[in-house]
Amino acid sequence: MNGFPDLYTVIFLVIAVVIFLRLRSVLGRRTGNERPPFDPFARRNPAQPGAPAEDKVISLPRRPIEREETAPAAAATTLTDERIRAVAIEGTPLNDGLKAIAAADRSFDPDGFIRGARGAYEMIVTAFADGDRKTLKQLLSREVFDGFVAAISQRETRQEKMEFKFVGIDKAEITDAGLRGSTAQITVRFLSKLISATRDKDGKVIDGDPVRVSDVTDIWTFARETVSRDPNWKLVATESIE
Repeated sequence: MNGFPDLYTVIFLVIAVVIFLRLRSVLGRRTGNERPPFDPFARRNPAQPGAPAEDKVISLPRRPIEREETAPAAAATTLTDERIRAVAIEGTPLNDGLKAIAAADRSFDPDGFIRGARGAYEMIVTAFADGDRKTLKQLLSREVFDGFVAAISQRETRQEKMEFKFVGIDKAEITDAGLRGSTAQITVRFLSKLISATRDKDGKVIDGDPVRVSDVTDIWTFARETVSRDPNWKLVATESIE
C-alpha cells in the first residue's frame, strides 16, 4: 500500500516540470507579435469570469511611451519660452503675462500672434473706411463692433465718403499681456502710415488729406478664450495717440 503515494508523487513532479518548462518557453521570449500598448480611451469589453489574467497587465508598457510623448512637448515649451524672451525680457510683467498665456494655450506663439495682429490691423482699418460691416463683425468684439458700426452709420447718414489707402506698418510690438481667468489679452502698439480723407456730400474735404501720408499710432488690445476651439483673436479695445 505504501507504494501508491510514491508513484503519485513521481507523476505530479513530472507534470509540474512539464508545466514549468512550457510556461518558461512562453513567458521568457519576445516574438515581435506582442499586443500594442494599452490605450485607456479605447472601448473594451468587461472582463468575463475565467478570462486569462494577461489582459490585466497590458498597461505596463505605457510608461516609456509617455516619456517619449512628453519630450516633444518639453521641446515645444522651451522653444516658446525662447520666443517670448525675444519680445519680453525675462522677469518682467510682460514676460510673465506671455508665459501665462502660453501655459493656458499650448499653441500660442508670440511671433505668429504678431503676424496675425498686423494682418488684422490692416483688414480692420480698411474695412472701417469701406464700411464693410461683415468683415468687421468677424474681427471685433461685440462692444467694439457696435462702436465702429455706429461711426459708419453716422458717416452714411451725413452722406460723407472716406478715401483711404493703407501704406504699411512700420512697427508692431506687444506692450502688455496677461491671462484673466481663461481669457488671454494682448495689447499691441502699431506705428503705421496711412492716407485718409473724408469728403462731405459735395465732395469737399472736411477731414484728413487725400495725398499726404500720415504717421498713426494705435494701441489695440486683442482677446481670445483659451478654452475655446476657435483659434481667432478679436479686437476688444482701441486707443489712438495723436
